[in-house]
Amino acid sequence: MTLYHFGNCVALVYLPYHMAYKFSGISEYSTFSKCVYAGGLYIFTQLCKMLLLATFFPDYDTSSSSGEYNIFLEILKATVDSADLLGIYFAINSVPGKGHSKILTSAIGWASAEVIVTRSIMLWVGARGSEFDWIYIRSCAESNVALLQHASTAALVWLWSRSDLPKKHTPIVITLLALSPYRSLLEDAVASLLSLSAWSLLAIRAIHASTVGLTALAMYAVISQQIGA
Repeated sequence: MTLYHFGNCVALVYLPYHMAYKFSGISEYSTFSKCVYAGGLYIFTQLCKMLLLATFFPDYDTSSSSGEYNIFLEILKATVDSADLLGIYFAINSVPGKGHSKILTSAIGWASAEVIVTRSIMLWVGARGSEFDWIYIRSCAESNVALLQHASTAALVWLWSRSDLPKKHTPIVITLLALSPYRSLLEDAVASLLSLSAWSLLAIRAIHASTVGLTALAMYAVISQQIGA
């Protein structure tokens, strides 16, 4: 039973990433090396963020371990997450081709590295060694939402980098990018205020990611039609 549960969790985590790479069309452009490069950028960016937090905000780890919730430190941590936007920007610029290839390649590579780093050990230690537990299914579902979130963020970064972005779209793109590092903080705040369960919080994250993704997709479609991006 434990092995079956572990297999289900692994499939739920990694199969959507494989399908996204295989059926999005980017596999036809031999972009696997670029996905690996984007994943390497993710790891490098996370190391830089950890160094920043340890250097300039040494009290953060102490506050977290003591169980005290410090909103100021949480905001600072979220602000440091702005480095992810820079990492995704470099990943996008490393991919040749059209806009959809740049966005999907960088997003899939970035998200894949994240899910390998953050989920693999948890699944191997937890899901493999226990009976069925919904917490692992929920964690796997969260990784799929994360893929959508990263794709949305990559699309926004690509739109922001376009010098021919329509002026009416610029405030929307800038606002969504500015709020992107604080996404988890805002979602957790809403869940806390409404006393939502973990599954309800997951639903909020999925709705939020879908809304941002559809907004970015709509702006991308307009640019594609106008200038043939």
